[in-house]
Amino acid sequence: MRNNMKFLKVISLLASMVMIPNFSLAVGGASGAKVDWQVQGQIGAIKLNPYGLAPLTAVILDGGYILSDVKVSIVPKENGQEISYKVDDKKLKTYGGIPIFGLYPSYLNTIKVSYTKSIFGKSQRIEEEYYKVATSGVNIKPSANTMQRGVPFEKVEILKVEKEFSDRLYLINNTPGKFSGLSSQAVWNNPIGGALEWDEASNAFIIDTKGELRWYLDTNKLMDFDNIYKRGIMMGFRQNKDGALSFGYGQRYVKYDLLGREIFNRILPASYIDFSHSMSEMPNGNYLLRVAMANIKRPDGKNVRSVRDVIIEVNQSGDVVDEWRLFEILDPYRANVIKVLDQGAVCLNVDASKSGKTLSEEELLKMDTSDIFGDIAGTGIGRNWAHVNSVDYDFSDDSIIISSRHQSAVVKIGRDKKIKWILGTHKGWNDKYKNTLLQPIDKNGKKIICKDEYSKCEGYENQEGGFDFPWTQHTAFKIDEKSNKKYTYLSVFDNGDARGLSQPVFANLKYSRAVIYKIDHKNQTVEQIWEYGKQRANEWFSPITSLVEYQKDKDSLLVYSASAGMSFDLNKGVALGEPKPEIDEFKWGKKEPSVQIRLIGSGIGYQAMPIDLNKAFN
Repeated sequence: MRNNMKFLKVISLLASMVMIPNFSLAVGGASGAKVDWQVQGQIGAIKLNPYGLAPLTAVILDGGYILSDVKVSIVPKENGQEISYKVDDKKLKTYGGIPIFGLYPSYLNTIKVSYTKSIFGKSQRIEEEYYKVATSGVNIKPSANTMQRGVPFEKVEILKVEKEFSDRLYLINNTPGKFSGLSSQAVWNNPIGGALEWDEASNAFIIDTKGELRWYLDTNKLMDFDNIYKRGIMMGFRQNKDGALSFGYGQRYVKYDLLGREIFNRILPASYIDFSHSMSEMPNGNYLLRVAMANIKRPDGKNVRSVRDVIIEVNQSGDVVDEWRLFEILDPYRANVIKVLDQGAVCLNVDASKSGKTLSEEELLKMDTSDIFGDIAGTGIGRNWAHVNSVDYDFSDDSIIISSRHQSAVVKIGRDKKIKWILGTHKGWNDKYKNTLLQPIDKNGKKIICKDEYSKCEGYENQEGGFDFPWTQHTAFKIDEKSNKKYTYLSVFDNGDARGLSQPVFANLKYSRAVIYKIDHKNQTVEQIWEYGKQRANEWFSPITSLVEYQKDKDSLLVYSASAGMSFDLNKGVALGEPKPEIDEFKWGKKEPSVQIRLIGSGIGYQAMPIDLNKAFN
């Protein structure tokens, strides 16, 4: 008993010693809390991939100093492209240090910085300091589609880069193919239809003019592939006024900066579904989104989900402030273009077994009287009758300009939902629309008379010169810097399928064009002032996707022929050529590009654009 009491006293004494705090530890003694990561320079440590979504970015932490007058340079590889930029003081506070962009993957990178550090009123200027950081390999979820042989590409061919453009950084948004499973095993069946099945692999990355990867978005971290509300094809990338990227995927629209910092990530408002193609910032900070109706009652009383035929404006809080229901503004039963579409490539619905096939009047009628709805080329609400692939805002008269692939029409619509003009073949439009159809003219202002109700104009065949309308086009952007009160200058990528409302005898006669149109608002005329692509013939033909957009900083046109080279054997119904997306950038008015870059083994391209680091960081 006495021995047991002694034992308990010893245990009690030991316990009290453990519970009594050691003063030296409490104030941060030898075993206390401390910063023990490596600090290379005179400020803080390097934090790689600070927000988990952009692995080729980092932050050099400020180390408790106030930083200012910061400049960053990523030391290039041998014969590589240097990336340099200044950093605004507000950005330094946002990131808690110096933002680092443009690291090479799988490489020991060298970063050169200059800055002023201040503390308690004392400042010191550091003119040159170097940091080293190693990066891992690229981690992008591959599609397992054979068109994608590398992630995000197999190689980049630099065919031409003139000196003026050697500092370019190009953001590329591609869609390499379908994942197995996913939405192909899910159905939007309440009420019915919609485009949920349009859910494929996608990627977004930035290359320099040497063909090196300098940034990418880690979609594995961005998306939840087991949740239909948190996945989908990433589309509609735009660099906003503040330098951040806005885009959407599936049932979401989002905004992130180049370091991967989330600004917002929102589900679509409840009345709408199926974002794709276009998200554009307006001057007031609102966004225009191309969506569809989650539940709409057709004139025949059926409730369906619509397909790619609604534009909404949302404010910065996510409230819907306006909508354009295109099935009420345009004619959802105009079938002239839909009947002659090549069913092998209806935008990203690529099916080699249907190459060269078109829809007959009987097939359309049978479909229209059925309960078959969804992402299929057809007429009426609930089918893909419009396929709007771009929306641009015209601040001059508070209107929008849309590109409707399945109507082969570019349409300007006012805030009052009334049509201002239609750029496209005149055939098939009923009397309600005829006074809005633009009249083609030549450079002397003389009317161009086109055959077959203005579907076949002089020069629509594979030859230089003449005028042609856009066919199954992608992107129609107003060029603000060239436009004025009298004229609108418009850039369009004319994909060229169903050109002249027909399919050619031989598939290799198809071609695409990048085009600039000049529209006279008052006289309702249109002049074609520049084109590129006919001379490249079928080699440059992009049946789907692609972009043309004016770039103010270099007075240039950026063209992305995003599915160039994709071809099919019409007899066997199999793919022959793989897509080789090509970036071409032209000085304004020039007939030959100053930049020519081709991607190999990347799958189908969607869009591309230059990225401005001054917007992002300065």
